[in-house]
Formats: sequence, structure tokens, C-alpha cells
Amino acid sequence: MDKEIYTKDDIKIMNAAEDGKMPQGSRVEELISFSKAMGLKKIGIAHCGMFTKEAKILHDTLAEHFEVVSVGCKTGGIAAKDLLGREVNGISCNPAGQAAYLSENKTEMNISMGLCMGHDIVFNSKSDVMTTSILVKDRKHKHNPMKNFE
Repeated sequence: MDKEIYTKDDIKIMNAAEDGKMPQGSRVEELISFSKAMGLKKIGIAHCGMFTKEAKILHDTLAEHFEVVSVGCKTGGIAAKDLLGREVNGISCNPAGQAAYLSENKTEMNISMGLCMGHDIVFNSKSDVMTTSILVKDRKHKHNPMKNFE
């Protein structure tokens, strides 16, 4: 493979990642450093309802540096049976709605925080800006999916 597969935007992101690298830093610290290197002003957080407390902490931490917009997974209140077309109880998660909400609020980068498997894929594909993950859901291993491989 050669470098022609990279766009100018890709190279800008790769340079900001290099500039934001913190060998002893946490993922959140690197996220802040990267976002500053990119010149971002507005960041979106799409989170699972299971992580509302953690999303608030992340929101408040990022809000010290950026404008932040957060949206929970049940946004829009769509009945699960209506969305999925089968008998399922409750309100469905709405990852496409989360992406749309953040787009309407003109975020420059989105963060996926603990969205369910599949929901994260829909959210990432519907986001119209770059997206990163800060936490992945793994119910069995307390959100550490590599635990079995240690």
C-alpha cells in the first residue's frame, strides 16, 4: 500500500494524533490534546443510558476546554417493536437519532461511549464527522473486552 490512499484530511488527523500523543496520558487526556491540535471547538458525546453518570463526568471534563453536546441512547422515544418490526418491549436505542441530533448541533467530532454492539456501528456510519470511542460495552467483563486475552 502506498500513501496515495490518504486524503489531506486523513493526514491532518494523523498529524494531530501525533501531536496529541501522550505516552503517559490517559485516553481522555489524549482526546483533549488531539482535539486541541485539530482546532476543534465543539464535541458530541453519544452514550448508552447505562453510562449516564460516566457521560456526565466526561462532558464536564471536556467542557473545561470545548463546547460539548451529549445525547443518550433513548433519544426520540421510539418503541422498540415499531423500529425493529417484531415483538420487543420498551423504548429502542436510537443510534441514528443520536448521530442526527449531534449533526443538528453542529459537532465537529463525536464520541461513542458505551453503545451496544451494532448500535455503535450504526452511530459511526451515520455520524457526519469523525468519531472515536471512549468506552465499549462488555457486560461480562466490566467493559474490558480483552480480559479473556490477558
